[in-house]
Amino acid sequence: MISLLEAQHVSRVFHSGLLNKGHTLAVDGVSLIINEEKPSITAIAGESGSGKTTLARLLLGVIQPTSGSILYRGQNLAAMDRPTRKEFRRQVQAIFQDPYEAYNPVYKVDQVLTTPVYKFGLVHSREEAHERIEQSLRMAGLRPEETLGRYPHQLSGGRRQRIMVARALLLNPRIILADEPVSMVDASLRATILESLVKLKREFGISFIYITHDLTTAYQVSQNIYVLYRGSVAEVGGVEKVIKQPKHPYTRLLVSSIPLPDPDKHWGGESEIESKASAPGAPQAELIGCKFSNRCPYVMAECQQTAPPLYLTDDNRAVACYLHKSGAQISGKEMAELLANL
Repeated sequence: MISLLEAQHVSRVFHSGLLNKGHTLAVDGVSLIINEEKPSITAIAGESGSGKTTLARLLLGVIQPTSGSILYRGQNLAAMDRPTRKEFRRQVQAIFQDPYEAYNPVYKVDQVLTTPVYKFGLVHSREEAHERIEQSLRMAGLRPEETLGRYPHQLSGGRRQRIMVARALLLNPRIILADEPVSMVDASLRATILESLVKLKREFGISFIYITHDLTTAYQVSQNIYVLYRGSVAEVGGVEKVIKQPKHPYTRLLVSSIPLPDPDKHWGGESEIESKASAPGAPQAELIGCKFSNRCPYVMAECQQTAPPLYLTDDNRAVACYLHKSGAQISGKEMAELLANL
């Protein structure tokens, strides 16, 4: 297996307060591998504050891990020389949650498309640049004649987000990291944009890391999923098993929260942990063992003493929960390698 992008047991601590005495462990020992030879869509899911966006920023090299490392084709991002880092910036692109923030309202939308083309030296003439931009817009499902020459406020949120997809495609990336790309567009456009991502993966071999709090869309588009809780991996594996037959109490809570057309029912039925899970969580610093122990009805003495490792419960799924300690222990890196090779 050739690793294209890899997180090796990465953690990130943010300090605050006088003399940095306060701290928040935003990401805690997460491992992830994207296989260069097998394009995939990997979902990173969890509620707000679970560490999803911090993990995304680590993978993009925007911030450095407190411990662990991010590797691009086997090379540590922190040790890259300037030409290699520029190539990394071209090959690993991002689509963010709010498309409007990516635009300068004073300029036409053309600017966000022409800037990367010239900055990375991808063309030799204005005509070639125009042709490349039009091609990318069509790949993203847009008509160039209805898009170019307009200001951001003249386009819908869905179109602005599609322009961000087109901007990423301009650079012929190998990976696109999409952080909540459809959370700010209406429901009628979500399926269309997500369908575009699946099509790009299938036709152009682009891998996606899809950051979301929405398990429904994660299930629709991804092959694998990492469920984060307070920065740690609670459950990881093939999306079919994790969503349809969740093992970790936290994942079960998330799945049971997905609404059905009947407002009196949830997709996962009645949740056994609903009442306790609604209680406010204790600060991270106070939890020594499992971070979910103060919300879990199955909590045992060992849960409050030591954080559980990952236990393999199926061929392609592992859970960080002592309820499944009959399974073989597996490290985060070993689990990431297993999923990357599927």
